[in-house]
Amino acid sequence: MTRLRRAPVPRTAMVRGALGAGPLLGAGIAVGQPGAGVLAALGAMLAGVNDRPGTRRKGLVHIGLPAAAGSLGLLVGALVADATGRWAAVPVLFLVGWVSGALSARGGVWSAAALQMLVATTIGMGMPLAGPAWLKALCFLSGAGWLVVLRLLLRTPRSRSAMRWSGEREAVATVFDALADALGVLGGPGAPAARRALVAAQQQADEALRLMRLLPWPRRTGGADLGLAERFGAGVALCEASIALLWEGRPVPDTVAEGPRRLAAAVRSGGPAGTLPSPRPDTVERLAFDRAVLEAAVVFDRTTAGAHPAPISERPRTPGTDSGLRPGLFTPAGREYGLRVALCVSVTAAVALLLHEDHWYWLPATAAFLVKPDMGPLFSRVVNRFAGTVAGVLAFVGLMAALGGLGPPLVVAAVVVAGALVPLSTRHFAFQTAVITVLVLSFVHTAGDTEAAASRLLETFLACVIVLLVGHLPLVADPRVRAGHRFAVTLRCTERFLRHVLDAPDPAGGGQRSDVQGLALRGAAYRALAEARAAAETVAAELPGPFGGRRHDWSAVTVAAELVVDAATACALRVENGVPRPSSGDVERVTTALSVLADALEDGHRTARPAPGPGPRDCRSLRDVMTQLHGIHRLTTAGHAEPATAGSLTRP
Repeated sequence: MTRLRRAPVPRTAMVRGALGAGPLLGAGIAVGQPGAGVLAALGAMLAGVNDRPGTRRKGLVHIGLPAAAGSLGLLVGALVADATGRWAAVPVLFLVGWVSGALSARGGVWSAAALQMLVATTIGMGMPLAGPAWLKALCFLSGAGWLVVLRLLLRTPRSRSAMRWSGEREAVATVFDALADALGVLGGPGAPAARRALVAAQQQADEALRLMRLLPWPRRTGGADLGLAERFGAGVALCEASIALLWEGRPVPDTVAEGPRRLAAAVRSGGPAGTLPSPRPDTVERLAFDRAVLEAAVVFDRTTAGAHPAPISERPRTPGTDSGLRPGLFTPAGREYGLRVALCVSVTAAVALLLHEDHWYWLPATAAFLVKPDMGPLFSRVVNRFAGTVAGVLAFVGLMAALGGLGPPLVVAAVVVAGALVPLSTRHFAFQTAVITVLVLSFVHTAGDTEAAASRLLETFLACVIVLLVGHLPLVADPRVRAGHRFAVTLRCTERFLRHVLDAPDPAGGGQRSDVQGLALRGAAYRALAEARAAAETVAAELPGPFGGRRHDWSAVTVAAELVVDAATACALRVENGVPRPSSGDVERVTTALSVLADALEDGHRTARPAPGPGPRDCRSLRDVMTQLHGIHRLTTAGHAEPATAGSLTRP
C-alpha cells in the first residue's frame, strides 16, 4: 500500500505532460472560452495518465482508445443532462458503470477506456459548462489528440546507432535477454520468477509487432518489419523450449545462456547471430532447445540487413496470443465487475444529488477511480486516494494562500507543473491522486467554482466510505468469482492447446514450431495465467469480507496453474522431438479433467463435481498436469490444504 514503484524518470513524457494540459487551458482562457479550455485540458490530462513507456504505436492505442471512449462518455453525459432532470443521472450511471466494470475484465487498455468513459459521463452530466454536447466532446477529444501529436513528435532520444523500428527491436531483444536470464537460474529458487518475466517480455513484444502490422504508419520500410517478425518467431520457439527445460528442473551450463545473449545483440544491431555455443543434448528437452537455437541462427542469417529475403510464401507467420476466450460482458467476472462498479457509482451519485444542486459529480467520479477491481485492492486504494486528495487539496490551498489568490496565469502555471508530474506520479496511487487533485481543482477554479477545495475533501471522504461499504457487499465481493474465472480461462486455454497438439496427426516434415495456431494457443494460456496471477494477488490483499471463512489460498492455486501450463508445454515439445504420443484415451481423460475443473472454478464450486482422476501411467508430463489439477481441486474445495509446490511433481 505504501510501496513506491521504482522506474527510470520519464523525462520525455514529463515534457509532453508540461506541454499538454497547461497550454490548452491557457489558450482557452486567452480566446475567452475557459470552458472549452477546461475540457481540452481535461482530455490531455487523462491522456497523460495513459502515456506510458513503449513504442509509438502502443502509445497511439493506449492513449487513443481511452480518449475515444472518454469523448463518447462526455457526449452521452452532456446529452442526458440537456434532455432530462438531475435524477436521471442515477440510472444512467448505473448502466454506464455496469458496462465500464464489465469491459474492465477484458484487459488493461479496455479497463483504461472504460474508466475514462465512466468519469467523462459523470463530468458531462454534472459539470456546469456552457456549449452544446457535441462541442464539449470535441474539445475533450482534441485535448487528447494534442497529447497524441506530442507523443509522435517528442520521443525518447535515440543514439546515433539506433535503427528504424527501434522500439519494436528493443521489445524483441528483451525477449532474448529475459530468456538468457531464465536459463541462468534454471533449477534454482529464482526460476519461476524468471519464467514469468520471460512470458511478460514475450507478450509485450507480441503486442508491439501486432501493432506494427496493424498501424503501418509511420515509417513502414519494406521487409524490415517482416525480418523482425521472423526473428521474434524464432524467439517464441526458444521460449517454448526453455519452458520445457524449466519443467525438467535441471540446471544447464552457463554457456547455454550465451546463445540468447548474442541473439539479443543481433536483434538490436540488425546483424547476424554470429557464432553460437555448440549443442550438447543429453535430454529430450535439451535436444529441443539446441534445435531451436540452430533454427534461430538460420533465421537470423536470412534476415540480416542486406541478405536476400526468403520468398513471402516461405516466411513463417508470427504467432499471436488471441485465444478467443477473452472475458466478456456476460461472463461471471464481467457481471461481478460490472455490478460492483455500477452500485458504487450510482449510490454515490444519489448521495451527491441529495447534498448538492450543482457540482455533484465529484462523488461518483471519485468512486469510479476507486472501485475498479482490476486496479488493485479496494482498501489500499481507498486509503491512498484519501491521503492523496488531502495532499493535493493542501498543496492547492497553500498555493492560493501564499500567492494571495490564483489568477489565470498562475492557474495555467500550476497546471503546467502538475501536468509534468503526471507521468512520474504513476509510481504510486497516492502521489498520482495528489497531482490529479491539483489539476482538477485548477480546472474547477477556472470554470468558476473558486471555493471547491474544502468541499472536495469532505466529498472524497464520503465517497471512500460508500465505496468501502458497497464494494464489500456479498453480491459484489466474491473472490471465488473474480479469481476463479481467471483460472478457469487459463485451464480452458490449456485444454484447447493440448487438444490441438495431441489430437492432430503427426505433422509431416514439420514440427510444432511451425504450427502457428498451436503457438498462439500456448501464448493465450500464458497470457490468461498472467491475468489470473494478478487477480489472485489482488484478492489476497483485499479485506476479509463475507466470504472470509471460505477464502482459498489463491497464491498456491497460481503455483499449481503455472505448473499445469508448463507441463502441457513440455508434453507438446516432447512429442515433437520423438517421445511417443500419448494414447487418445489419456489425452481425452486429461483434457476432460481440465474442462470439468474450469467449469467448477467458473461457478465457485457451487455445483458439486468429481475430483480429477488418476494421471496417465506412460506420459509423465500429462501425469504432472493431473497432479496439479488434483492440487487445484483440493485448494478450492477445502478450507485447508497443502499448497502446491514445484516439488510436488511426481517423476519416477
